[in-house]
Order: sequence, then C-alpha cells, then structure tokens
Amino acid sequence: MDRKNNLSVAIITKNEEKNLPDCLKSVSFADDIVVVDSGSTDRTVELARGFGCRVFVEQWKGYGPQKNTAIDKCSHDWVLVLDADERVAEETKEVIAKVLEKPEAVAYTLRRKNYLHGKWLKHSGYWPDRQIRLVSKDRGSFHGVIHERWEANGTIQDLDAHIEHYAFSDYTDMLTTLNDYSSIIARELHASGIRTNSAAPLYHGIGMFLKIYFIERGFLDGIDGLVTALLKAGGSFFKYAKLLELQRANKQ
Repeated sequence: MDRKNNLSVAIITKNEEKNLPDCLKSVSFADDIVVVDSGSTDRTVELARGFGCRVFVEQWKGYGPQKNTAIDKCSHDWVLVLDADERVAEETKEVIAKVLEKPEAVAYTLRRKNYLHGKWLKHSGYWPDRQIRLVSKDRGSFHGVIHERWEANGTIQDLDAHIEHYAFSDYTDMLTTLNDYSSIIARELHASGIRTNSAAPLYHGIGMFLKIYFIERGFLDGIDGLVTALLKAGGSFFKYAKLLELQRANKQ
C-alpha cells in the first residue's frame, strides 16, 4: 500500500507503552498519525514521537470527546480511528486503500477480532463486533463518554475486513476494566437523571449472563467464554448497584 494515501490515523492514549508500538507498526502505511495523550507516566509519548507521530497532550474529556479532539487535529479528510490496543490486519490495508480511491459512504465499519490470553474469542458477544473506524471527519462525530458511538451525516457501509483487538491480557485485566467501566457508566446514568431500583442489579446481571453465555454462545469459547459471561454479568450488576448507591448518597 502506497504510503502517500491521504489517510490520517487518530489514536488516544494513556500509559500504553506496551500496546502502542505494535499498533503504530500496523498503521505505518498512513502518512499522518495523530496521538492525543491524556497524561501518560510511562514512555507512551516518547515512543509515539520516536515513531514520527504528531503528539498532543491534553486533559482527559471522555472517550467520545477525546477521539473527536484527535480527529480534529488530523490533516486528511479520511481518518482511521484506533485504540492503542488495536492492530490493522495486513489484508485490511488493501481494502482501505481501495475504498479511499472512490468512497461511496461517509463512514465504514470494520469487524473486530477480540483476543483474550492471545486467543481469538469467536463468540461471547465479541464477534463480529463491528465498529465504525474509517470516517470522513467532517461528516460526523463521536458521542458518549464511554462506549462512544459515531453519528454520521450520511451513509455508513460495512467493509469485508477486520482489525485485531488485544483488550485483555488476562482475567484480572478484564475484571479491572469492567469494574472501571461500571463506575463511569453509573455516574453518567446518574448525571443524566436515570434512576433505578433494588431489583435492577440482579435482573440486569442475570440477563447479561444468559445473553453472553447462551444467546451469544459463549459456551463455545470454553472456560474463557464462561469467565467472560460471569465478568460481564458482574459488570452489569455493579453498574446498577453503583447507580443505586449514588441515588442513596444524594438523599442523605
């Protein structure tokens, strides 16, 4: 793929020195890479600059707003938006190049292969896990502090291609991430005026387990599928338990 392809890459980071090098190597075909860092204390910024990225350090604003900041700083109209723990597959580079020759939409989705313990989770709600990743930057924006979504002013199409996502190194990593997410979402729900009741944590938790393990066929992923279903159920349970906790704190 020709390096001069009028494609920018936008990446947001914080303490990603372990993940960032492989991510950057996978997008070396792009002629403009923007990294917006939110105060890393490791070598993330140093590594990004050493790779030739344009690096900006800014206060954390939430996933959606932070990605919008990175996109706004990109030089080209077309932007590939990645997380530092994601990689672009070799065959996907050619698909992107072909699309950019004559775009027929304002944004495109890519399938995402999620890995746990270095193994591809083919079920458990993690495949095909389509994500909007290739966007025309002036034809939409991200919304949401967490689990951000791209709202496009025009047509969105699916590409027959994928990226790789190394989100969790082990069960502890997954547990920590889901716990952090449950806290952020609970605060976001509370701030938006949403209220819950004492039964909500239980039925949301049970519902999530049934969805991941049976409907999404997590049982086919073996022990990883079982643990994923249990941890996601716990994340859903604690999201509403923490929302309930916030409600009670405000009444005191």
